Amino acid sequence: MSLHVAVLMGGSSAEREVSLVSGEACAAALESRGYRVSRIDVGPDLPFRLAALRPDRVFNALHGRMGEDGRVQGLLDLLRLPYTHSGVLASALAMDKPMAKRVFAQEGLRCVEGVEATLGSLADGLPLPSPVVVKPAAEGSSVGVTIILDDDPRPLFARNDLDRGDRVLVERYIPGRELTSAVMDDRALAVTEILPREGFYDYRAKYTEGLATHEIPARLSEGLYAQVLDWALRAHRALGCRGVSRADFRFNPDEGEADGLYILEVNTQPGMTPLSLVPEQAAYCGISFEDLVEQLVREARCDS
Repeated sequence: MSLHVAVLMGGSSAEREVSLVSGEACAAALESRGYRVSRIDVGPDLPFRLAALRPDRVFNALHGRMGEDGRVQGLLDLLRLPYTHSGVLASALAMDKPMAKRVFAQEGLRCVEGVEATLGSLADGLPLPSPVVVKPAAEGSSVGVTIILDDDPRPLFARNDLDRGDRVLVERYIPGRELTSAVMDDRALAVTEILPREGFYDYRAKYTEGLATHEIPARLSEGLYAQVLDWALRAHRALGCRGVSRADFRFNPDEGEADGLYILEVNTQPGMTPLSLVPEQAAYCGISFEDLVEQLVREARCDS
């Protein structure tokens, strides 16, 4: 009898629409391999739906808060339902950017200089000289990220999707190149350079066809390419990730290869849409989308 897999998607985070696309793509891939699939658009009734279905495995295709911050993972542990991707601790650490930076720094990975604050406190001035990047302390997919090119914080308060009490991270802006590397089966797959057509690689550029191009493999020196792969794997291990993760970097050529690479964050629930970076890197390594999804299901487990 084929395994029954519940695919969690949607949810209530700012990344709901992307999660629906990821979830549908993964569900279709599993069905093509003969799995029995139940699609679940996640809401407050999730515990009851899972208890009624009692699937053999859970494929977590949620993105953002509630889906990749350890809370859904904790529920699945309580229900003893094996699930894909990282467990409670790794998910919570990676989602909280200031805490993840502490882990990276302890591992010896270079992080961007930054200060944790509340959005409201920035009305009195920025804690670092501009240009700076201001990002929510616990969001993904560049949701809420703002680049401040001068010392005027007013663009932050023109938004209606952030509250003055929200925790934010203010970081020095690193000019240069946007790089990313996926880790799967405890090995880094490849390095991709992301080239937005304009501005930076924000939420819109990530999920709108034609607004960014992906160069794989990235045109880097052999030494720098190897360093990105090494740092992605070390970050994955330091956080305690499992399944698949994706580490994002900035490289400033003006600072030189020895000092110009910075790790930004690790995503424990990378996108699985047609435009997503992890499936693209897997394909570059000869792993089909169906194989990628099926392998995640085969490795699904609860935290011990």
